[in-house]
Amino acid sequence: MEELIQIQAPDELSRFAGLTGLPDFNPQELIQHRPDAHWLLLDAKGKPAGHCSLWWRNSPVYQNHRLGLVGHYAVADGTAARRLLQHAGEQLRAHDCTLAVGPMDGNTWRRYRFITERGSEPLFFLEPDHPDDWPRHFVSSGFVPLAQYFSGLNSDLAQADPRIERAAERFAAMGVRVRSIDMQCFEAELRKIYVVSEISFKDNFLYTPLSEEEFLAQYRQVQKYVRPELVLIAEQEGRPLGFIFTIPDWLQSQRGQAIDTVIVKTVAVLPDRAHAGLGTFLVGQSQTVARELGYRRAIHALMHESNVSRNISAHDATTMRRYTLFAKSLQS
Repeated sequence: MEELIQIQAPDELSRFAGLTGLPDFNPQELIQHRPDAHWLLLDAKGKPAGHCSLWWRNSPVYQNHRLGLVGHYAVADGTAARRLLQHAGEQLRAHDCTLAVGPMDGNTWRRYRFITERGSEPLFFLEPDHPDDWPRHFVSSGFVPLAQYFSGLNSDLAQADPRIERAAERFAAMGVRVRSIDMQCFEAELRKIYVVSEISFKDNFLYTPLSEEEFLAQYRQVQKYVRPELVLIAEQEGRPLGFIFTIPDWLQSQRGQAIDTVIVKTVAVLPDRAHAGLGTFLVGQSQTVARELGYRRAIHALMHESNVSRNISAHDATTMRRYTLFAKSLQS
C-alpha cells in the first residue's frame, strides 16, 4: 500500500537514494529553500514514487487569496501524481490556504512553471526541464492555468536595430554610462545588480522579496559561465540604473555544436520616467555586442505574458516556447 512520509531533515532522504528512477533532487534544497513541509510518497514496495515541497508561510500576495505553493515536484507516474497532488491540496487547505499554485519552488526567483509548448528549438542553458506528462498531472488533478510565459528567439543578430544609435546618443547626453561587468569585483557588482532587481521586480506577478545573500548565491553558481562583455550595467554618476544579464548558450557545446546563441536571462531597470527606454536600449546594446563577438542568435528567456520585457522582446524576437503556471482553488 502507498505511504506518505513527511521528511523533517535532508539526511532522511539518503536512505531512499538509488531506489527510484525519479529525477535527481538535491536534499540541500530543503535547507536553502526552507519549505514548510516536504512529503515523500512510497509505493507498495516501499520505493519512492514521488515527492513535493509545500510553502504556506510568507507566500506571494495574489488578490484576496492565501496562497499555498507546490514545488520540488517529481513523480514516477500518473497514479503517484494523483495521490501526491491530492495530499498536497489537503495539507494546504488544512493550513488555511485558499489557492494552490505550482509548480513553484517557494518563490519566482527559483525554479517554477512547466513547459507547455516546446516548439522545435532544443533546451537552452539554465532552462528548467521536466517530463512532458507532468503538466497533465496538474490538469488532471483540477489545476488550471494561472499565468503564461514565453521565450522568444531573435534568429538573426545581423539585423541591427536603428533605434540603438539614437538611444545611445540620448542616454550619453544624460550622463548615463553603459559598461561591462567587472569580473574582478564580481561580488560588488552583484550587489549593485541586486539593488536594481529588488526595486525593478517588486511589481512583478507573484513577487516576493529575496535576501541579498540568496541572490548572490544564485549568481555565484553561474559565475564561471559568464562572458563579461555580455553583462551590461547602466550607471549615472556611479548609481546603477539598470542591467542586462546575457550569457552564452553553453548547452550547444554539450550537444557538440559551436556556440552561436546567447541568452538574455534578465533585464531590469529602475522605474524612472526620465530613463524611459533604457531596457530596450540595454537589450539592443547587448545584442550588438553579441553580434560583434560572433554570435548569430539571441534567446529572450522566460518572460511573463504582460511584463515590459515581453514588449521589448516583441520588436525582434518571435515566440519559440511557452510555459504555464497552474493554480487550483482550495475553497469548498
